[in-house]
Amino acid sequence: MGSRSDERTGLLYGFAAYGLWGILPLYWHLLESTNPAEVLAHRMVWSLPTALVLLAVLRRWAWIRPLLRQPKRLGLVAVAATAISMNWGLFIWSVSVGRVLESSLGYFINPLVSIAFGVLLLRERLRPAQWAAVGIGTVAVAVLSIGYGQVPWLSIALALCFATYGLVKKRILLDGVDSFSAETAVQFVPAMGFLLYLGATGEGSFVSGGPGHALLLAVSGLVTAVPLIFFGSAAVRLPLSTIGLLQYVAPALMFILGLLVFHEEMPPERWAGFVLVWIALCVLTWDALRTRRRAREELRRAAARAEESATAATRGRATAAASSPAPASSPAPSSSPASSTAASPASAEASPSSHPCPKQ
Repeated sequence: MGSRSDERTGLLYGFAAYGLWGILPLYWHLLESTNPAEVLAHRMVWSLPTALVLLAVLRRWAWIRPLLRQPKRLGLVAVAATAISMNWGLFIWSVSVGRVLESSLGYFINPLVSIAFGVLLLRERLRPAQWAAVGIGTVAVAVLSIGYGQVPWLSIALALCFATYGLVKKRILLDGVDSFSAETAVQFVPAMGFLLYLGATGEGSFVSGGPGHALLLAVSGLVTAVPLIFFGSAAVRLPLSTIGLLQYVAPALMFILGLLVFHEEMPPERWAGFVLVWIALCVLTWDALRTRRRAREELRRAAARAEESATAATRGRATAAASSPAPASSPAPSSSPASSTAASPASAEASPSSHPCPKQ
């Protein structure tokens, strides 16, 4: 019962995270006049105070000391912080230069990259449908390369960064708020150093851009924290296959924004590439759902067989116990006349039956 409740909670967190990520280009578009590197640095810096406030409200400090005593996990936190920082920077830059559609493609192909990670890093064996999806995705990248006139490196880089981030978070084993706080603590020092440099050289826009601009930059911590915390909470409650299915929500919303709100170009060859990617994802989704249904059926059959075996064993023990003869009681030893005669006087005196009471 607890696992089902955790899965439902994880699904809610997952839909919230990917839904907010899907509409995030609208927010970054408001800061398109600012250097993307400065926006990224502000995002890192303002995320740490947000995380500290959340930790104080929730009173979640107990995880810090054990984490500091485990260098391996600290290293994984640093890797996760680096991966998500690269993802953030590329995405902010893509919005500022009008490449939201290409960014959406990166998140569309992320499940295919996760499968590649499973084969190359975890030695997983692919099913035929998964191989077909990877093949279709490869063809899609080739078609898009023709359409863009170059390899869609932005899409591939975004997918690699985020797939790495998801893989590492599964090994860190920290909940959403804890993981976010640890990662922002790693990001804070270099980001603050960069902002101080911009301020010293007069290239920063936090003060010169006006109060509204400063407020937008400061809110970036909250904008970052909420979906990332939701994702972290979903990642520890859901299997990787379910996370892969939820990932389609964000790029679908980004695609709609890029096409209908930002009015980016979509020539026929790009449509062809996107359609191939969507076909690959449909194949992947169908295979995942079919495999999951078969696994559940096998578990039910295994549970039924185990129950039948247990019932048969219980009946067999009951039958064996009923059919076995009861052990015979050993006869009492008969006393011989000689032994009766040889009885000691003391025993004779102690036996009331051998000396009846005299009549009064």
